[in-house]
Amino acid sequence: MSVISGKKPAAVKKREPITDTILLMSITIGIFLAMYVVAMLAFGGGFLKPQQICDMLNENAFLIIISCGLTVVMITGSIDISVGGVTALVAMVGVMTLNGSMFPGEVLSDGTRILLAALLAVGIGLAFGAVQGALIAYLEIQPFIVTLAGMFFARGMITIISVQPQKATGSIIAALQRRLEIPWLGSPNKKGVMIPAKVEIGVIIALAVVAVIFVLLRWMKLGRGFYAVGGNQQSALMLGINVRRTRFMAHLISGLLAGVAGFVFMMHTGAGNATNATASEMNAIASSIIGGTLLTGGVGNVIGTFFGVLTLTTIKSIVVTSGLREPWWQSITTGAMLCFFILLQSVVLSSRGKGGLRALLKARTGKKN
Repeated sequence: MSVISGKKPAAVKKREPITDTILLMSITIGIFLAMYVVAMLAFGGGFLKPQQICDMLNENAFLIIISCGLTVVMITGSIDISVGGVTALVAMVGVMTLNGSMFPGEVLSDGTRILLAALLAVGIGLAFGAVQGALIAYLEIQPFIVTLAGMFFARGMITIISVQPQKATGSIIAALQRRLEIPWLGSPNKKGVMIPAKVEIGVIIALAVVAVIFVLLRWMKLGRGFYAVGGNQQSALMLGINVRRTRFMAHLISGLLAGVAGFVFMMHTGAGNATNATASEMNAIASSIIGGTLLTGGVGNVIGTFFGVLTLTTIKSIVVTSGLREPWWQSITTGAMLCFFILLQSVVLSSRGKGGLRALLKARTGKKN
């Protein structure tokens, strides 16, 4: 018919293939939803109430923030294991600022102390990020060694500042720990009265961080530079990207977010202790990997990381609800979950003709099969 009329048939628009980042993120979200539905059907109870999700967010708001920082760093092919120590250090400094141990006297108002604690949190995080980023990007020292030293330094500084645990009390910490009601989300009590779900202020901060980092990675030039550097540094150089500055900025952002996470952690617990946020850097790395971020760099998304945190928290809740309350069971299930997702990522990438994680690592190091 088109030949007779002399008109050419309309060109069929070729469908763009789904990227590795979107595919791995979608798998994580699907697994989380399936896991939570199974928990609702098998255990009921708290899993049927919206407050369960809110409590997961309340407990892990700081982890979401440092996981976003780890995602940015890991996308560039680097690593940062100092974030847990920085979080604990900021929490200690923040608590001592609020209770007057660090800045004694009644001259400062509650609002001024909160603002000062927030500024110190940002300053400490930026200082760690800047120093570590400079050593890694410009002096080309191994990221693991630099951030390991940063972790030990931060933990050591906590005990220098205060050997004894610190606690913030009174109206100042009550204001920070105030929970916000979500009127449209809740569940009825035994009398049939609807009880709205509540979230802490730290959750709002964490969600804002996720949104900002998502925009950075999705639409900003710096974010595209992170992916390019993580995919192949030589190609990034040929594209005119300043690789050193890009790697520095990734660690600077990670340090900044660790500082913000420390302030959120302090808001949630109201306590400063040398053991705060122990192993949180490992949980952040695990959450990023579960969310679809590759250790080899070039692939990752903070939305996937957000659901990675929820997935990790959900499996721990399932283990506890099952009656396995010993802490080692949570460690075992976390390790098993991490291995499962690493294997899943390798299988998915192999099925897409990319040879899995091993091939990606060889491509980055310039080795041949």
